[in-house]
Amino acid sequence: MIEVRSVSLQILILAIAAASCLGFGFVLQQNVAQRAPLNDYLSPRLLLDLMKVPRWLGGIGLMVVGMALGAAALGQGEVSLVEPLLATNLLFALMLSRRQTKQPLGRQGWSGLALLAGGVTAFIVAGQPHGGSASGDSFRQWLIIGVMVGAALLLTGYAKRSRLNAGPALLATAAGLLYGVQDALTRMTGERFADGGLSAVLTSWQPYAIVALGLTGLVLVQSAFETASLRMSLPALTAAQPLAGILCGVGFLGDRLRTDAGALAWESAGLAGIVVGIILLGTHQAMPCGAQQIKRAAAVVPAPLS
Repeated sequence: MIEVRSVSLQILILAIAAASCLGFGFVLQQNVAQRAPLNDYLSPRLLLDLMKVPRWLGGIGLMVVGMALGAAALGQGEVSLVEPLLATNLLFALMLSRRQTKQPLGRQGWSGLALLAGGVTAFIVAGQPHGGSASGDSFRQWLIIGVMVGAALLLTGYAKRSRLNAGPALLATAAGLLYGVQDALTRMTGERFADGGLSAVLTSWQPYAIVALGLTGLVLVQSAFETASLRMSLPALTAAQPLAGILCGVGFLGDRLRTDAGALAWESAGLAGIVVGIILLGTHQAMPCGAQQIKRAAAVVPAPLS
């Protein structure tokens, strides 16, 4: 019992540390991406432009550290346990945004904080995520991954048609789905490394898929940050990633949750609390309002990066 609690505490520390790096990194990235040329929308050229700005590179550095810490947490715990904890990155994003905008939390901020923290706690306590034997059904695995990636492609297609309206939220949702699949594949890669070492990893498809998903998600996220404020993009990203990750974890990684009526009710309530809390925090007035992007779009004059 003592050993289990120690491991759980270590997973908690790793996941929260990862969430803090991700949240701070997202804010720094959006501060710069909002001034990128609009003709770079959904193009890899966007990353090349952003790489010239030290502030954006700092945000990417924090994101990379956060992903590494998240991978360490996923290597020791179930995806269904780690993903809800990673969703708290929005708390840290709001913390830095408040420092920039000087806005108080108010009723909306405190309500969102309580719902997000309470939802994460309720889901983990009620569901008691634990490991089991991974599904040997490759069809189920490819079906779930295909549905997630296919949904991301459809959302991206719709986002192209509504660039400055619903586009940012759609892109962020698509990126969240891809990141959720990426987290599941990260868990699989860790297990493969533990079983067969580096050679087993390099001869499997998962690490290469992780890189492809990560780069694609990065372009989608930066395009969302470029065309709208964090209020429109970060809530969708933060909500989609844990939901996709949990689906992958339960669907084919062998994660187990309690399934009695009471537990399912609390798990559902916890997930609902997480999503509503994310929306309340993500749309808080402390988040940058994006007025600069609106003015730039109206004038159709790209602002220089700085």
